[in-house]
Amino acid sequence: MYERAPDEKELAAFGMTLEDVAAEPVDIWPEHVQAFELFNFMGTQWRTGMSGPTGLDYGVMYRKMDRMKLSEQEYDQLEADVMLMERTALACIHEKE
Repeated sequence: MYERAPDEKELAAFGMTLEDVAAEPVDIWPEHVQAFELFNFMGTQWRTGMSGPTGLDYGVMYRKMDRMKLSEQEYDQLEADVMLMERTALACIHEKE
């Protein structure tokens, strides 16, 4: 999700095609669809520093969540779910190779 996929020319250098590296689709459990959609919506709202992304802009996230007509419990759970996705994404983004 956060790495650029190789293009056809790059793959051809190794005798491969796009079909050779195509990933299987990932199913999202129904109870996680809302969190995934919000996280996806936030894809252009990363705060960045000298070493790259540091976290999501929560002001934007809360504004979007406020328009979703969530109960207090749903709001808290959705916030926690997206924060978990954010921490996991940051760990992947900053993983040392």
